[in-house]
Amino acid sequence: IMKDINTRNWYKSLKKAPWTPPNKVFGIIWSFLYLLMGVAVYIIWKNNKCKLFCWAIRIFLIQLVFNFAWTTIFFKYKKPKLALLDLIIIIYLTHKTYYEFYKIEKIAAYLLLPYIAWLLVALSLNIYIVIAN
Repeated sequence: IMKDINTRNWYKSLKKAPWTPPNKVFGIIWSFLYLLMGVAVYIIWKNNKCKLFCWAIRIFLIQLVFNFAWTTIFFKYKKPKLALLDLIIIIYLTHKTYYEFYKIEKIAAYLLLPYIAWLLVALSLNIYIVIAN
């Protein structure tokens, strides 16, 4: 989405938090987080306590839909306030996912902790953009 010149110019024009990482860092972090999430959901899916698409996997997939929607809402539609609402929903659903995973396999839940930490950083960045622009 950032390939579009208008989107890049719009994003560059925003007042961003001083702690905003360089753009290239986002891709590295998200790749690592998606890897951890993939391992975590695989652990749950293979566990006998989770039959096919148990509640833990369903809630994980629902939060993932909101996660993917954030980029479109923020960059394509240029709606930081709506993206902030989406992010709050992601955080809520990810916490629910964490607790559901924890009941089935603790290590799978622990693998979500870096994702939760990054979501809180993303929340701070999104809030800053909403307030400052």
